Amino acid sequence: MLNGHKLSMNGSAQVNEDSAGHKAQNGRVNGNEGENNLEKAAAGVEERQWIRPDLPSKCTWKLGGSSVESPHCHSELYPTSTEELWTPSILPNILGKIGDTPLVRMNKIPKAFGLKCELLAKCEFFNAGGSVKDRISLRMVEDAERDGILKPGDTIIEPTSGNTGIGLALASAVKGYRCIIVMPEKMSMEKVDVLRALGAEIVRTPTAARFDSPESHVGVAWRLKNEIPNSHILDQYRNPSNPLAHYDTTAEEILEQCDGKVDMLVAGAGTGGTITGIARKLKERCPNIKVIVGVDPEGSILAEPEELNKTDKTQYEVEGIGYDFIPTVLDRSVVDRWYKSNDDESFAMSRMLIREEGLLCGGSSGTAMAAAVRMATELKEGQRCVVILPDSIRNYMSKFLSDNWMCDKGFLTPEDLMVSKPWWWNLSLQGLNLFSPLTVLPSVNIKKTIKILKEKAFDQAPVVDESGVILGMVTLGNMLSSVLAGKVKASDPVAKVLYKQFKQVRLTDNLGKLSRILETDHFALVVHEQIQCKFTPPSSLLSTFIFPSFCLPVSHSHFLLSHSYSS
Repeated sequence: MLNGHKLSMNGSAQVNEDSAGHKAQNGRVNGNEGENNLEKAAAGVEERQWIRPDLPSKCTWKLGGSSVESPHCHSELYPTSTEELWTPSILPNILGKIGDTPLVRMNKIPKAFGLKCELLAKCEFFNAGGSVKDRISLRMVEDAERDGILKPGDTIIEPTSGNTGIGLALASAVKGYRCIIVMPEKMSMEKVDVLRALGAEIVRTPTAARFDSPESHVGVAWRLKNEIPNSHILDQYRNPSNPLAHYDTTAEEILEQCDGKVDMLVAGAGTGGTITGIARKLKERCPNIKVIVGVDPEGSILAEPEELNKTDKTQYEVEGIGYDFIPTVLDRSVVDRWYKSNDDESFAMSRMLIREEGLLCGGSSGTAMAAAVRMATELKEGQRCVVILPDSIRNYMSKFLSDNWMCDKGFLTPEDLMVSKPWWWNLSLQGLNLFSPLTVLPSVNIKKTIKILKEKAFDQAPVVDESGVILGMVTLGNMLSSVLAGKVKASDPVAKVLYKQFKQVRLTDNLGKLSRILETDHFALVVHEQIQCKFTPPSSLLSTFIFPSFCLPVSHSHFLLSHSYSS
């Protein structure tokens, strides 16, 4: 397995060439490659071998152009004259259940938002692997087989947010390929579990890594490709099979289901293959279509004009849409209007789709529908808006479906979930008998930290810097298991076994908030905000959090018992 394994740079020294004829090396296209390579060779630095996922497209498609001139091999929705022959009662394998997804009329949601038009949802989570990405996964594999690229026994590697990985793992399981999926840590554990069940190997990468960093999911995938013989990155970001899958099938299904009448399409944008493929076909076949709406989360840069992308946000919780680069396959010229979404409305709408319409969909489905109910207000009675719902709730059971997760992330408050509150709910944390703080500097070694924790009868301790700012948490159990497993040495600093995610509250918070945290966590940190003056140029004031005390379940319980008896 590749999880946790340190990857080396043993790739071959060849220059890769992409399907559009671009030569790329170390993320640069042509330029002063020879001079730069000589400098790196002299310095003993090995050159990265990869192809950028944001190279300019060389696609020749244009609205009104002749389909006869297309360089691509197109597939028909129904290759035979008799549909029954195309959809037999017994499928040869599960890949035959990719495509032909239902288009469902929304009933309660249009009324709730005062829409006059017909609102339809294309439910892509009915594909075999549970998402719209099954279509492109199968198409990329079959096209690579047809072109002689993929051969029996080869390895498929793909950088993905998860759903393309599941589609490729599904196809690999049926067809017998080895499959390695590289995905950011942000993506849900449900996706990881499904991938493992399908036999895929998984490598996780830092969510914050830029796409062109060697540590990103794209960078690590190319590193693996250079190390593993007979391996291939099908590359959803550049592969024309991505938009072609939707041009040939998804769009054709929509046109057939709507009898050729569509007035608005709303779809989220990730790689951009879905909206590009569908929009191109609809603009060809429905010349009177009013608007193609692309939905892009705040913190992503896919939308146009560029001013729409200006925000302080750098992270968002919705998965599968948005990027920090413009994928090659995304044709923004076919998008008439962009809508910038946020996590709050996305998850609220996902829950509404489940509760009001019975659609067990994922977070990005809520993103698309939230945009649709706003953009479709300009449509009249008798007009039709189609919304693409990309995936299902299966991948997010521990995320937005969970009340605790929604509260932790600030999308809900504990009060939102309660019919009636206990007497102590709104009391301040200042009344608690809090534990005196025990903190550890990141430079203290693991052996000494274990000794101190045992002496003081603590199971965990915050790690802080010299100014008291919290860096993370260390636990006795994690330190002991990491040393015994050989992952770290007892002489290593505790910074190597740091948990960077932890729950925190302030003294001004109420007991209700703390109670919700302690239902699932063993402790919470009580923090104070401080304003730190930075004197090094450029001078600035920084808002940081320092750690004054611990709060364990026993603190909470003791407070409630003592006040119950006194009352």
